[in-house]
Amino acid sequence: MAVKDFILASGSPQRIALLRQIDYEPKKIYPADIDESCLPHEEALPYVRRMALAKARRVSQEFATENVLACDTVVVVGKRILHKAQNADEQRSFMKLMSGKNHRVISSVCLINKQGKISQRTVSTKISMKHLTPAEIDEYVASGEWKGVCGYKIEGRLAGYVTKIVGSYSGVVGLPLSATLNLLKGEGV
Repeated sequence: MAVKDFILASGSPQRIALLRQIDYEPKKIYPADIDESCLPHEEALPYVRRMALAKARRVSQEFATENVLACDTVVVVGKRILHKAQNADEQRSFMKLMSGKNHRVISSVCLINKQGKISQRTVSTKISMKHLTPAEIDEYVASGEWKGVCGYKIEGRLAGYVTKIVGSYSGVVGLPLSATLNLLKGEGV
């Protein structure tokens, strides 16, 4: 696999694996350390776009003459953004919210090129989940798969509870590959 001319502003193993899937190995991985708090009354779409841009800008400050790729992904139930659960009880409440309902996973990918030009794409995917029994919720929470991710890992145990996906599977995993590839190729990376 050839190393490509960009820095990934993320330490996510899922994002790294997805990039490798399309033969895009970043020359450096440099996670952005930013405040990911929502602004008062901020809705999901502006939030996820702002986070992806903020991550790209943060890493671009360190590497001003490099192509920098960043991404942010959130799970949204109704208008509620589900951030990374801090503990098992919070994850259990998230699972109850999603149980038997449709929800969205929104991923925004942002590229700042070597000249400072910003390009951004945002992808929304609709997920239908079966009604989860209390035992299924407890089993999923006990698995610990949810730790460190927003809502859940679609590529893990939860896949057995998803009845329908309309949109980008890779976006749900954490990086919409089609949008990402278009951004990178558009800049000659």
